[in-house]
Amino acid sequence: MLCALAEILSDRQLLRESYDKKLKENKIGIMQVAQSTAEWLAREMGYRKYTAEDESLLYRPFENLYFGAAYVKWLSNYDGKQRSEEYVVRAYKGGIKKATHKSTATYFERYFSFKRSLPPKRRQKKYNGHTLTPDFLSIDAPADVKKGDGWAHWDLTVSEKDMDEIWKHSQVNKEWTKSGERRGRVRFSQDSEGRSYLSQVEVKAVAEIIVSRYFKERLQPSTLAAIAEIRSLRFVNGLHSHTGLMGIDYPTAFWMYRDLGFRAYEVNSVEDLYNPFVSMYFGAAYYTWLSEFEGRERSQEFVVQAFMGGPENVNLQETGPFWKKFQEAVRYYEVPDKEGRGCCIL
Repeated sequence: MLCALAEILSDRQLLRESYDKKLKENKIGIMQVAQSTAEWLAREMGYRKYTAEDESLLYRPFENLYFGAAYVKWLSNYDGKQRSEEYVVRAYKGGIKKATHKSTATYFERYFSFKRSLPPKRRQKKYNGHTLTPDFLSIDAPADVKKGDGWAHWDLTVSEKDMDEIWKHSQVNKEWTKSGERRGRVRFSQDSEGRSYLSQVEVKAVAEIIVSRYFKERLQPSTLAAIAEIRSLRFVNGLHSHTGLMGIDYPTAFWMYRDLGFRAYEVNSVEDLYNPFVSMYFGAAYYTWLSEFEGRERSQEFVVQAFMGGPENVNLQETGPFWKKFQEAVRYYEVPDKEGRGCCIL
């Protein structure tokens, strides 16, 4: 998507400049990023992997593409709604007000034409009959599947304290030992496109640790794990416009950190939310806040739908698809009632 956008925005020219009459400043580089936009993305949206303090830095390809990609992600969930690829492309090129206007239709046609000419994605690889891409409630990648040392690692993402805690989790320890992981070099599972994700055992373990530490008797770990399942398909970096494992964006996390007092983990940039423990913590915090939205005790159905689509979009008279998916997913994470099991001789 970024390659095709760069083609229609700048013809892939590093030093391309164009004057924006509305912003009253230049748009710069491959992705035609204005400095004010880059500064806003860094200041308000938490994109701080690269600095935006100096306009000249936007001529660098990595900085320019980083802020261009951040703006694409913001547009894809503009005004709290999941936006189509066509909307994002037309809004990026022609402005939000013209995203659906006939004047921007040619932008998407050019974009789509170039995108089709790009090399196709690699086919999904299968191991032992299982596709590695974690579809909804999919079977986890087999433990004997291994890739090179280029995989992202748990140890480089989470704190030493959290790593010690998750190693103590019996099911995780068993899974990691079986797959040959060792302390200091624990790999995230990856799908065929190189995207890191958590197994269902790992998701449940992180949820249990966060709940036992900070939210005991306020919610169930299975609830958080099921939300991660349908919110991000367990991808570490999130899915589409949703950030991180729980899909909590930076402004929401920072608001809860600054104003609501949820400070067990710091959130200084959007990249902090790619830590599964941080994302799970702020996901739990958001869930508990929603459970008493507007000073009223709310049902789980309301909270789940509000978590997914925003509290202003909940309509309990027509049970939404989020609730149905949640009910299906939570069964995979609930602890079976062993005492209730038995046999009956007829």
